[in-house]
Amino acid sequence: MVVKASKAEKKIAYDAKLCQLLEEYTQILVAAADNVGSNQLQNIRRGLRGDSVVLMGKNTMMKRTIRMHAEKTGNTAFLNLIPLLQGNVGLIFTKGDLKEVKEEVAKYKVGAPARVGLVAPIDVVVPPGNTGLDPSQTSFFQVLNIPTKINKGTVEIITPVELIRKGDKVGSSEAALLAKLGIRPFSYGLVVQSVYENGSVYSPEVLDLSEDDLVEKFASSVSMVTALALAISYPTLAAAPHMFVNAYKNVVAVALATEYSFPQADKVKEYLADPSKFAVAAAPVAGGGDAPAAAAKEEEKKEEPAEESDGDMGFSLFD
Repeated sequence: MVVKASKAEKKIAYDAKLCQLLEEYTQILVAAADNVGSNQLQNIRRGLRGDSVVLMGKNTMMKRTIRMHAEKTGNTAFLNLIPLLQGNVGLIFTKGDLKEVKEEVAKYKVGAPARVGLVAPIDVVVPPGNTGLDPSQTSFFQVLNIPTKINKGTVEIITPVELIRKGDKVGSSEAALLAKLGIRPFSYGLVVQSVYENGSVYSPEVLDLSEDDLVEKFASSVSMVTALALAISYPTLAAAPHMFVNAYKNVVAVALATEYSFPQADKVKEYLADPSKFAVAAAPVAGGGDAPAAAAKEEEKKEEPAEESDGDMGFSLFD
């Protein structure tokens, strides 16, 4: 005969399991579990088996265990989990890649009918077309102001109709109509709300950032820091090259306006004194890669007479 454990024994076992998981894992996904059935949750556990563990439970019990474990171990970082335990949530402990685990969890969404009193997570639009219902069912459509017509003995919806808006509660008429049409507009599954990693908590959107996104954000931040540093004349590593260039420009401007000079300014003064040198300096650049080729052709032309003189094999000596 199997003896069932008492409530006190179940609580002790639950506390021990949660404390063990907190010690063993440093990465935790906090996921909302609204409208997730037991079979669906079992499939998620099966899919994550190997490097992840899904733990559900009452929020009050989880908060109590986390507080006691933080006091016992002296690791106050665990307390960052407590504010995240709001509503119907579960904890996914993992040693795998957080992004891959999040994507794996998202695969186990199941379609669900619109039940009366349920808050719609998305807009529900009934598409136009033949419903397959007989004309006696037109009362449902009339109550909801859905334009219809009778086509070949069945009710046909003429235009798409927004039946339920996101955030609205599902009424009895809407639920009955969607059930008759065989439409399951909603899908439910574990939805990751927050990520806990080594004491830090952040949004799951961070997991979707690619390396290109990080490089772009870093470059944008460096640009902003540089602009701020230049505006307030505060030296930073990013602003230093710009500051040196600006300082050089200022010193050259002073040298041009006065008798004072220095080697770097002499070159500028020389160009300004004889602007034709600008054209000389720019000539190789304007020529680009054609200048060496032209020089090589000119060299070949100069060498051609020598080749012709070699061709007579010395008979010209007898002329």
